Formats: sequence, C-alpha cells, structure tokens
Amino acid sequence: MKRVILCIDDEQMILTSLKSQLKRNFGKKFCYEFAENAQEGFKLVEELIHDDSVIIIIVSDWLMPGIKGDEFLIKIHETHPKIIKIMLTGMADNHAISNAQKNANLYHCINKPWTENELVDVIRSGLKKLFLL
Repeated sequence: MKRVILCIDDEQMILTSLKSQLKRNFGKKFCYEFAENAQEGFKLVEELIHDDSVIIIIVSDWLMPGIKGDEFLIKIHETHPKIIKIMLTGMADNHAISNAQKNANLYHCINKPWTENELVDVIRSGLKKLFLL
C-alpha cells in the first residue's frame, strides 16, 4: 500500500521546490504526487484511492484558478476527513483560513515564502498525529 503526500499549486516552480524538499527530508518513505490545480487534484485523489493508495497529507495552495484552496480542502474533507490538510499560501485572507479550519479541519497554514525547516516540521507533526513517525 502506497502512502502519498499530495501537493497542489498552480506554479510549477513551487511544485518543483516542494518535490525536492520532501524527497530530501522523507526520501522513499512516501510517494509524492503533484497537481497544478484543484481539478487535477480531485482527479488524482480519485485515482490514488482507486489504486488502494492512502493519501496521508495534502499541501494545497490557496490562490489557484478555478477553485480556491480552502474550497478544495473542504470538498476533500467531506469524503476523506482523515487526510491531514495543509494550506501553503502567500495570499489567503483570514476568512479563507478560518473557513478551512472550521470546515476542512485545516491542520496548518504555511505562508509563502516558506523555509524548508518550517515545511518539514509541519509535515512531521502531522505525521506524528497519524502515528506515522
């Protein structure tokens, strides 16, 4: 069974950064999947679940074309409440963050630009919550 960390951001450079930071810190313990928008994210979630993968963490941007990150995480939470949800953003307003906290059980919000240590610390604490570390 694959354990997956899924990252969603409309900027390829951000996804590339996340990928290298995650692989450097967590290596082959997890699989890493990436989507460039919420629609791709929904599709990936369905495919991964269908393939018996377990999505353990989603790191989602807030400001994306189409569906905003808080709305995306709320929809995911409705069907997959156990996934740890993290918002990564330089633009989210307080309403969006509180909306995600209240309706998607948002675990943490990381502001862009982030540090690798901050990202890794938040993910590690989420994994501990799931008893995976």
